[in-house]
Amino acid sequence: MPEAASVRHVQVADEDDGIRLDRWFKRHLPALTHGQLEKLLRTGQVRLDGARAKSNARISSGQEIRLPPGAQTAPERREAPVPVLSRDDKKFLQSLILAETKTFVALSKPAGLAVQGGSGTRRHLDGLLKALGEETGERWRLVHRLDRDTSGVLLLAKSADYAAKLAETFRARETDKVYWALTAGVPSPRQGRIDLALVKRANPARHGREAMAAAEDDDPEAQRAITDFMVLDDAKRIAFVAARPVTGRTHQIRAHLAALGTPILGDFKYGGERAHPGGAIPAGLMLHARSLTFRDPEGRRRQVTAPPPRAFAEALTLFGFEAPAEPLPFPDL
Repeated sequence: MPEAASVRHVQVADEDDGIRLDRWFKRHLPALTHGQLEKLLRTGQVRLDGARAKSNARISSGQEIRLPPGAQTAPERREAPVPVLSRDDKKFLQSLILAETKTFVALSKPAGLAVQGGSGTRRHLDGLLKALGEETGERWRLVHRLDRDTSGVLLLAKSADYAAKLAETFRARETDKVYWALTAGVPSPRQGRIDLALVKRANPARHGREAMAAAEDDDPEAQRAITDFMVLDDAKRIAFVAARPVTGRTHQIRAHLAALGTPILGDFKYGGERAHPGGAIPAGLMLHARSLTFRDPEGRRRQVTAPPPRAFAEALTLFGFEAPAEPLPFPDL
């Protein structure tokens, strides 16, 4: 039977990525007591991506929270009108497709394209997908996220059910993501694991804007974050690095490499002036989601790779780095 019209499904925003489910309710529905929330969770009236959840569950941007009528204490946001998809937009989306089956689509997201809308963001992938869904009747749904300035593999699902199944593989850490990065400085050691908890804090150097930072041991909002890395090549003060995030925190690779003292080229937010050594280096964040290995909703193991964008490829040539043909497997560290 269809759910009552008063039941809502709210998508977790980027700024709430990584927080606990009970904290999300405290932020957005403060009138709901903790006891009331526990009862709604225990009876299955509040769900996360269609599944039962506990109040201490960590949530990720893009996940859907089911809100029953009794939990609707916050005003509903007014939906932005769905844009009309132009012929150029259709060609653009088609040009991004790396792989497609009846359950998923993998895109090669270009750097500079926001995945979701936000303040001052008028053109974004989610808006294009909504417009495409209006035309075709098949709404492709985001399964995970990439930063606006990060290029590479982005996975979409062809239905809400498939999206929930794929999202579960990310939460269960059954996916394997490999990123390529160019760093200012050469990480030492050249291969290892960064196990550094992160927390979102206001950054005075960025006019109070929030950024991820190393967390204190007793910080209740600390999120454990783990990244494996290896140096593929180096040219004096610049390194070509492969990184595999074991956890999926916001800006995790960027914050972790900066914590090593080797920020990603073009990453002013975490590397400051050191991330901009100047010279003939192409502009932009030198971080590329090279490959994604996952199990699709039909149980098949899949691997999708995305070629580096022009700016990244030009930087590789500039420093004499040769890109591996296939993503490198990471040993257990």
